[in-house]
Amino acid sequence: MASIEKRMVKAWYSRFSWVLLLYPLSLIFQLLVVIRRFFLCRFHQGKPFSAPVVVIGNIAVGGSGKTPLLIKLCLELISRGLKVAVVSRGYGGHASAYPLQVAGDTAAAICGDEPLLIRQSLPLSDAVVVVDPVRKRGVEFALSQSACDIVLCDDGLQHYHLHRDLEIAVVDGSRGLGNGLCLPAGPLREPASRLKSVDQVVINGEVGLKGIASDATYSLKPARFRQLSTGKVLAVDAWPFSKSVHALAAIGNPQRFADTLVSLGMSPILLGFDDHFTMTTSDLNFDDDLPVIITAKDAVKFDTVNLNNVWVLEVEAELSTGLVDNILDAVNLG
Repeated sequence: MASIEKRMVKAWYSRFSWVLLLYPLSLIFQLLVVIRRFFLCRFHQGKPFSAPVVVIGNIAVGGSGKTPLLIKLCLELISRGLKVAVVSRGYGGHASAYPLQVAGDTAAAICGDEPLLIRQSLPLSDAVVVVDPVRKRGVEFALSQSACDIVLCDDGLQHYHLHRDLEIAVVDGSRGLGNGLCLPAGPLREPASRLKSVDQVVINGEVGLKGIASDATYSLKPARFRQLSTGKVLAVDAWPFSKSVHALAAIGNPQRFADTLVSLGMSPILLGFDDHFTMTTSDLNFDDDLPVIITAKDAVKFDTVNLNNVWVLEVEAELSTGLVDNILDAVNLG
């Protein structure tokens, strides 16, 4: 049976659904969101930190693929000689104390899967990754630990206690904004009009979404397969095994993962879990000899796995020309 989360997401991204009965509640939610934003911005914005803060988030629940975008932006900034800090809420992690500076061997159960993936994707000498549910405190801590030139906040578009110098809203090009309604009748945390007030709207994948004007795009490209047990790497065009595979994903939009495998000529049998779900070794076992492929976000949750048929599909974001320059110009680092 599908979880409540899966059923809600499916309903939100359907044109007609029973969730429309919740429309009156959505109107109340939308009003509260607008009032909350007005007062929090009035008291907390306009108080900059010692380095510019760029918030990368979205207005829709259900996943948009922003973590690979954030990683790519960090790598691009580092390649230009900048020191980078990443601050995340650390959803799914349970640290004993905050702020928490994430190391490469920090357990995902402590810091969260996305912060650990980000930490392992960036060079230690040029980036610091901090987890704190209170993002303002996390930014202050990150800046106290390292001489950073710029801070990227993973998510937090609605965290108005945090001053930000630039807002980037990410939209999933394959799903858009669903039915366009706010919670609980739709997937939106804020009204669609919020996109007009951010500095950059970046679309993941398809362009030309109705009613959404984008400033930039990016796409997620398969980079390599990595054997989970040994670290052995295969090129995406050198897959020597069965094209029929088990595809497991605990991300916001598991279907996107399956579609990526289809683009590589595979026939995935998709098993999608709720976002941030922690798989166990038993989830990787099937009553056949087919290969099992999981996402990089799920792979960081495993310490050791002795199953040689389990592979990780690693992806990289390809950015549209000028996005990084526009960000740097906007925060006076260009």
